[in-house]
Amino acid sequence: MIKPMNDKLKPLLIIVSAPSGGGKSTLCRRLLAERKDVAYSISCTTRTPRGHEVNGREYHFLSEMEFDQREKNGEFLEHAVVHGHKYGTLRKPVDDALAAGKSILMDIDVEGARQVREYVSRLPGHDALKGAFVDIFVEPPSLEALRDRLLKRAEDKKDEIERRLKTAEKEMLHRDKYRYRVINDDLEKAYREFLAIILKEQGR
Repeated sequence: MIKPMNDKLKPLLIIVSAPSGGGKSTLCRRLLAERKDVAYSISCTTRTPRGHEVNGREYHFLSEMEFDQREKNGEFLEHAVVHGHKYGTLRKPVDDALAAGKSILMDIDVEGARQVREYVSRLPGHDALKGAFVDIFVEPPSLEALRDRLLKRAEDKKDEIERRLKTAEKEMLHRDKYRYRVINDDLEKAYREFLAIILKEQGR
Protein backbone atom coordinates (compact mmCIF):
# COMPACT_ATOMS: atom_id res chain seq x y z
CA MET A 1 0.00 0.00 0.00
CA ILE A 2 1.39 3.41 -1.01
CA LYS A 3 1.50 5.75 1.95
CA PRO A 4 0.82 9.42 1.16
CA MET A 5 3.26 12.12 2.10
CA ASN A 6 2.51 13.48 5.55
CA ASP A 7 3.60 17.05 6.25
CA LYS A 8 3.83 16.24 9.97
CA LEU A 9 6.53 13.61 9.42
CA LYS A 10 10.08 14.90 9.81
CA PRO A 11 12.28 14.32 6.73
CA LEU A 12 15.32 12.16 7.42
CA LEU A 13 18.72 11.28 6.03
CA ILE A 14 18.47 7.47 6.33
CA ILE A 15 21.79 5.59 6.16
CA VAL A 16 21.48 1.83 5.61
CA SER A 17 24.43 -0.59 5.63
CA ALA A 18 24.68 -4.38 5.58
CA PRO A 19 27.03 -7.17 4.53
CA SER A 20 26.59 -8.46 0.98
CA GLY A 21 23.51 -10.69 1.02
CA GLY A 22 22.22 -9.09 4.22
CA GLY A 23 19.03 -7.97 2.51
CA LYS A 24 19.37 -4.20 2.63
CA SER A 25 18.69 -3.72 -1.08
CA THR A 26 15.39 -5.61 -0.79
CA LEU A 27 14.35 -3.55 2.25
CA CYS A 28 15.35 -0.28 0.57
CA ARG A 29 13.54 -1.10 -2.69
CA ARG A 30 10.34 -1.90 -0.80
CA LEU A 31 10.55 1.29 1.26
CA LEU A 32 11.03 3.39 -1.89
CA ALA A 33 8.09 1.64 -3.59
CA GLU A 34 5.76 2.22 -0.64
CA ARG A 35 6.85 5.65 0.55
CA LYS A 36 6.72 8.43 -2.01
CA ASP A 37 8.11 10.86 0.57
CA VAL A 38 11.43 8.96 0.49
CA ALA A 39 13.91 9.34 -2.41
CA TYR A 40 17.08 7.39 -3.19
CA SER A 41 20.37 9.27 -2.94
CA ILE A 42 22.12 9.57 -6.31
CA SER A 43 25.92 9.42 -6.03
CA CYS A 44 28.53 11.18 -8.15
CA THR A 45 31.18 9.20 -10.00
CA THR A 46 34.11 9.85 -12.33
CA ARG A 47 33.55 6.65 -14.33
CA THR A 48 31.87 6.85 -17.72
CA PRO A 49 28.18 5.88 -18.12
CA ARG A 50 27.46 2.23 -18.91
CA GLY A 51 24.73 0.93 -21.21
CA HIS A 52 21.57 2.99 -20.81
CA GLU A 53 22.71 4.93 -17.75
CA VAL A 54 21.59 8.56 -17.76
CA ASN A 55 23.31 11.45 -16.01
CA GLY A 56 21.27 12.42 -12.96
CA ARG A 57 19.34 9.14 -12.87
CA GLU A 58 21.78 6.35 -11.98
CA TYR A 59 24.67 8.70 -11.14
CA HIS A 60 25.85 12.26 -11.52
CA PHE A 61 28.79 11.76 -13.89
CA LEU A 62 31.62 14.20 -13.16
CA SER A 63 35.05 14.74 -14.67
CA GLU A 64 38.07 14.05 -12.46
CA MET A 65 38.74 17.80 -12.31
CA GLU A 66 35.19 18.67 -11.23
CA PHE A 67 35.10 15.88 -8.65
CA ASP A 68 38.44 16.99 -7.17
CA GLN A 69 37.30 20.61 -7.02
CA ARG A 70 34.06 19.68 -5.25
CA GLU A 71 36.03 17.52 -2.82
CA LYS A 72 38.41 20.43 -2.17
CA ASN A 73 35.40 22.68 -1.53
CA GLY A 74 34.09 20.22 1.09
CA GLU A 75 30.87 19.55 -0.86
CA PHE A 76 30.78 15.77 -0.24
CA LEU A 77 29.20 14.03 2.74
CA GLU A 78 31.34 11.00 1.88
CA HIS A 79 33.60 9.89 -0.94
CA ALA A 80 35.79 6.96 -1.90
CA VAL A 81 37.84 5.42 -4.70
CA VAL A 82 36.45 2.10 -5.96
CA HIS A 83 38.18 0.13 -8.74
CA GLY A 84 40.08 3.24 -9.78
CA HIS A 85 37.02 5.52 -10.01
CA LYS A 86 35.88 8.16 -7.53
CA TYR A 87 32.42 8.06 -5.96
CA GLY A 88 30.79 10.49 -3.57
CA THR A 89 27.57 11.92 -2.17
CA LEU A 90 27.03 15.67 -2.41
CA ARG A 91 25.47 17.46 0.54
CA LYS A 92 23.45 20.02 -1.44
CA PRO A 93 20.90 17.58 -2.99
CA VAL A 94 20.35 16.11 0.48
CA ASP A 95 19.78 19.58 1.97
CA ASP A 96 17.41 20.48 -0.90
CA ALA A 97 15.37 17.29 -0.39
CA LEU A 98 15.10 17.79 3.38
CA ALA A 99 14.05 21.41 2.88
CA ALA A 100 11.29 20.18 0.54
CA GLY A 101 10.08 17.73 3.20
CA LYS A 102 11.49 14.64 1.50
CA SER A 103 13.62 11.98 3.20
CA ILE A 104 16.77 10.71 1.50
CA LEU A 105 17.80 7.05 1.62
CA MET A 106 21.50 6.17 1.32
CA ASP A 107 22.49 2.53 0.77
CA ILE A 108 26.22 2.63 1.60
CA ASP A 109 28.97 0.51 3.12
CA VAL A 110 30.31 0.88 6.65
CA GLU A 111 33.16 3.16 5.54
CA GLY A 112 30.78 5.54 3.77
CA ALA A 113 28.48 5.46 6.77
CA ARG A 114 31.42 6.27 9.05
CA GLN A 115 32.30 9.30 6.94
CA VAL A 116 28.72 10.62 6.97
CA ARG A 117 28.42 9.96 10.72
CA GLU A 118 31.62 11.89 11.41
CA TYR A 119 30.59 14.71 9.06
CA VAL A 120 27.24 15.05 10.87
CA SER A 121 28.88 14.87 14.31
CA ARG A 122 30.92 17.99 13.48
CA LEU A 123 27.85 20.04 12.55
CA PRO A 124 26.40 22.63 14.97
CA GLY A 125 23.33 21.52 16.90
CA HIS A 126 20.97 23.79 14.94
CA ASP A 127 21.95 22.28 11.56
CA ALA A 128 18.93 20.48 10.01
CA LEU A 129 21.12 17.64 8.75
CA LYS A 130 22.21 16.80 12.30
CA GLY A 131 18.62 16.31 13.44
CA ALA A 132 17.71 14.37 10.28
CA PHE A 133 20.48 11.76 10.48
CA VAL A 134 19.60 8.16 11.35
CA ASP A 135 21.72 5.08 10.64
CA ILE A 136 20.55 1.46 10.46
CA PHE A 137 22.65 -1.70 10.17
CA VAL A 138 20.91 -4.70 8.61
CA GLU A 139 22.52 -7.96 9.66
CA PRO A 140 21.98 -11.68 9.04
CA PRO A 141 21.19 -13.84 12.09
CA SER A 142 24.69 -15.39 11.75
CA LEU A 143 27.57 -15.73 9.30
CA GLU A 144 26.49 -19.33 8.66
CA ALA A 145 23.02 -18.11 7.71
CA LEU A 146 24.64 -15.56 5.40
CA ARG A 147 26.77 -18.30 3.78
CA ASP A 148 23.65 -20.39 3.16
CA ARG A 149 21.86 -17.36 1.70
CA LEU A 150 24.75 -16.58 -0.68
CA LEU A 151 25.00 -20.24 -1.75
CA LYS A 152 21.25 -20.42 -2.45
CA ARG A 153 21.44 -17.18 -4.41
CA ALA A 154 23.94 -18.95 -6.70
CA GLU A 155 25.26 -15.70 -8.16
CA ASP A 156 28.91 -16.17 -7.14
CA LYS A 157 31.56 -18.86 -7.18
CA LYS A 158 32.55 -20.42 -3.86
CA ASP A 159 35.82 -18.48 -3.55
CA GLU A 160 33.92 -15.22 -4.15
CA ILE A 161 31.38 -16.22 -1.49
CA GLU A 162 34.19 -16.86 1.00
CA ARG A 163 35.70 -13.46 0.16
CA ARG A 164 32.32 -11.81 0.76
CA LEU A 165 31.97 -13.64 4.08
CA LYS A 166 35.37 -12.41 5.26
CA THR A 167 34.34 -8.87 4.33
CA ALA A 168 30.99 -9.38 6.08
CA GLU A 169 32.75 -10.49 9.25
CA LYS A 170 34.79 -7.26 9.27
CA GLU A 171 31.73 -5.12 8.49
CA MET A 172 29.73 -6.65 11.32
CA LEU A 173 32.37 -5.46 13.78
CA HIS A 174 31.02 -1.93 13.10
CA ARG A 175 27.34 -2.71 13.76
CA ASP A 176 27.37 -1.25 17.29
CA LYS A 177 28.27 2.16 15.85
CA TYR A 178 24.81 2.39 14.26
CA ARG A 179 21.86 3.81 16.19
CA TYR A 180 19.68 0.89 15.09
CA ARG A 181 20.26 -2.74 14.11
CA VAL A 182 17.77 -4.93 12.26
CA ILE A 183 18.34 -8.69 12.20
CA ASN A 184 17.07 -9.99 8.87
CA ASP A 185 16.04 -13.53 9.76
CA ASP A 186 12.52 -13.21 8.36
CA LEU A 187 12.13 -10.62 5.59
CA GLU A 188 8.58 -9.52 6.50
CA LYS A 189 9.47 -9.11 10.15
CA ALA A 190 12.69 -7.27 9.25
CA TYR A 191 10.80 -4.88 6.98
CA ARG A 192 8.22 -4.12 9.67
CA GLU A 193 11.03 -3.33 12.10
CA PHE A 194 12.88 -1.29 9.47
CA LEU A 195 9.76 0.76 8.71
CA ALA A 196 8.92 1.17 12.41
CA ILE A 197 12.37 2.70 13.03
CA ILE A 198 11.87 5.22 10.23
CA LEU A 199 8.35 6.15 11.37
CA LYS A 200 9.60 6.55 14.94
CA GLU A 201 12.40 8.88 13.83
CA GLN A 202 10.08 10.83 11.51
CA GLY A 203 7.68 11.39 14.40
CA ARG A 204 10.29 12.79 16.78
